[in-house]
Amino acid sequence: MQTINDIVSLSFDRFPSPKGASTHIDAFVRGLGLEFGDVRLVTIPPIEAEAASQPECWSAKGVTHCPLPAEGASMFERVLSYRTQIWSWWKREFAAHGRRPRVAHVRSIFEGYPIARNKSEFCEYLVYEVNGLPSIEMKYHYPSVADDRELLQKLRIQEQTCLDAADRIITVSQVNRRHLESRGVDPQKISVIPNGVDLEMFSWQPPQYSKTSSHDDSLINPEMQMLYVGTLSPWQGILHAIDALALYRRDSPARLTIAGPVRNHERKSIEKHAWRLRVFDWIELTGPVSKRELAELYHSSDVVIAPLTRNDRNCDQGCCPLKVLESLACGTPLIASDLEVVRELCRAEQHALLVRAGSGKSIKDAMLRLRDDPRLATELSTAGRQHVDAHFNWAMAQQALLSVYRDLMCPAHSK
Repeated sequence: MQTINDIVSLSFDRFPSPKGASTHIDAFVRGLGLEFGDVRLVTIPPIEAEAASQPECWSAKGVTHCPLPAEGASMFERVLSYRTQIWSWWKREFAAHGRRPRVAHVRSIFEGYPIARNKSEFCEYLVYEVNGLPSIEMKYHYPSVADDRELLQKLRIQEQTCLDAADRIITVSQVNRRHLESRGVDPQKISVIPNGVDLEMFSWQPPQYSKTSSHDDSLINPEMQMLYVGTLSPWQGILHAIDALALYRRDSPARLTIAGPVRNHERKSIEKHAWRLRVFDWIELTGPVSKRELAELYHSSDVVIAPLTRNDRNCDQGCCPLKVLESLACGTPLIASDLEVVRELCRAEQHALLVRAGSGKSIKDAMLRLRDDPRLATELSTAGRQHVDAHFNWAMAQQALLSVYRDLMCPAHSK
């Protein structure tokens, strides 16, 4: 079978969409397209609500987007449908011509497992980008499977198949790296590439609260604008942000904006919690927003809350929360859970206020510090932007990715 120089990047994610996964995919395929060209991007098309918040026509130099449907009433039906669609597409594009791409780049077992099982038929090299593992994350999305040991074991087997078959593994934090090594992955195969920020889109502005605080009696106690960004998965801790809102409002006015996709059951949970704490009227759920709208939300907010919970997803598997980096880039003071995955991205008291995970009171206390000390907000804002400029932008992440690819395909050249 003849090899060609194609790179096929596959993901069981809707793209383009307002989710962090979509931002990551966009940055990586753009870097690959500019460097190598002839990149095929295979994803699920966005749903109508997500598409409305995105550019009308996504394009990138050197990249051809090939959206494939994933149909079915349940997640597992959609996975099987997507795998079937990928195989049909692969036969048309490659197998029918006796060819295979040089590299297949996958982001999960959902698209990656069939390729890993038959790597020699699909590609010359396999790159596995591990942002999350279903055996850990599935129970948070679908609580009914938490005790289904047979299902979780099947997921682990598929994960291990992908880990073993991969020529290179990319992940986003040192916590992730250690977890993969505990699964028996050769450390030499792993590259840690943290998320980045579009520094032009998420430009810096001085913090809002420090600007509105003054000696004018009418502005001594302005309403603090709180912002939560991202999905509402249980590990994100949104209910703790609502707890903080209720506690803070005992002393001062505040409002919480929640920006990101919201499922019906998540909306009901949030509304029920807010009603119980009597803060329903001070919460706004925007739904999906474009990146430009998101940047405007950061700039118009006084504080960003990233209340990640202490659980195996965040503490054992690891992650790289994009909201942390975006808020630092925009100059909006950040209050985040004091977890190792957050400390990899910023320093407590220098770039952000890190508080005890799972504690609305700790978040409230940090908000009071910002209210009472506008200079603290300014110092965090300035240092946070400088930190992101120096260490976390997508150009740096793209160069790290290209280094992995050069080492993979031309190891002698990379040395």
